[in-house]
Amino acid sequence: MASVQIADVRKAYGPTQVIHGVDIDISDGEFVILVGPSGCGKSTLLRMIAGLENISGGEIRIGARVVNDVPPKERDIAMVFQNYALYPHMTVADNMAFSMKLRKAPKAEIDERVSKAAGILGLNNLLDRYPRQLSGGQRQRVAMGRAIVRDPQVFLFDEPLSNLDAKLRVQMRTEIKELHQRLKTTTVYVTHDQIEAMTMADKIVVMHDGIVEQMGAPLELYDRPNNLFVAAFIGSPSMNLLKGTITAEGFVTEASDGMARVVWPIGVHPADSNGKAAVYGIRPEHFKLDPAGLQAEVVVIEPTGSETQVVVRCGGQEMTCVFRERIDARPGESIGITPDTAVTHLFDAATGKRIH
Repeated sequence: MASVQIADVRKAYGPTQVIHGVDIDISDGEFVILVGPSGCGKSTLLRMIAGLENISGGEIRIGARVVNDVPPKERDIAMVFQNYALYPHMTVADNMAFSMKLRKAPKAEIDERVSKAAGILGLNNLLDRYPRQLSGGQRQRVAMGRAIVRDPQVFLFDEPLSNLDAKLRVQMRTEIKELHQRLKTTTVYVTHDQIEAMTMADKIVVMHDGIVEQMGAPLELYDRPNNLFVAAFIGSPSMNLLKGTITAEGFVTEASDGMARVVWPIGVHPADSNGKAAVYGIRPEHFKLDPAGLQAEVVVIEPTGSETQVVVRCGGQEMTCVFRERIDARPGESIGITPDTAVTHLFDAATGKRIH
């Protein structure tokens, strides 16, 4: 196992810069997830760690060694790809053992490692099958087993669950997390799915347009996003973001016709903020039903079983509320809602940064 240090790393394709001076420290044994929308640079950064992309600037260390110019096969890493990348003419056992056979490892050692990895992943009964005889989840486990057999210093996962159905993704998330807890190998994992990031990571790195917007523990990012991008990206359903002005009486939003003026409560007024244009953030689950609260028109009701999502319109702006209670209302009717002022957020309208 080893730490990974990414220092001022840059990537350019000709004159086009795609990674703009990224700095990330990954501790030995840590599970770090790079998350962000398509095109943000997360997979490119992972491929630079793996040695599959050249580095235009900066430095990457695995352990104490700078690996900028080290070939992929000598970096002591193992990568699990989105498309599994299994050899169709080889059995499960042969796929898992392939890298060790290339290194001419002793047969006894190969058999021992394959057997151990198969036991960890529940593949013992599938070792004689071919990839075409496996389900998507089984194929992904074989790809993971091939990585485990190598016993690398660092695991790299490139969106490994994207091709699986929703139920299987949930199952595989648990299996990958359990695998990390058992092996304690440093892991860098790329996904565009923030639910995967929240449920699996020790540390999340949120990327956007080739820069790191914020990094930290999952709940740290969820509870205290540094800017509007992180606030909107982390969380499902996403945070409600309302445009308005900070005043002495609260946060004021107004519809374009100037008729629907609403004052939203603020827990603590930031210093010197009166009259400041801002964005008010409140997560859907931080509303409570309150007949005496702000009156909101019901637009859509979406019962999910354990909770109910309600899209409402208040002050000319639509937002999503999540309630544990059953809602006895229909579209077009009004309900009273009150935000929890202890967990509201304020962001500067011009810069998008959090107002402390």
